[in-house]
Amino acid sequence: MDGHDADNSKQSTSDMTAFVQNLLQQMQNRFQTMSESIIVMGNRIDELEQSINDLRAEMGQEGSPSPSPALKTKEEPKSSQDS
Repeated sequence: MDGHDADNSKQSTSDMTAFVQNLLQQMQNRFQTMSESIIVMGNRIDELEQSINDLRAEMGQEGSPSPSPALKTKEEPKSSQDS
């Protein structure tokens, strides 16, 4: 039986090695896909930012503050009055 157990052990080790290699390959493929998606998304964001800047330049508002800081300055006096 010792020979049979050794064969089972070798087969089990071989199966486990194949399983782990397959799992690592799947993880690498998924990581590569996610990395590519992130790069594409970053490029799209860059294009969107450029389009926004182009539109602002066309409208002559390149030097105007964005709406966000304007909202913050309106909120600050309210908070100081409440205190």
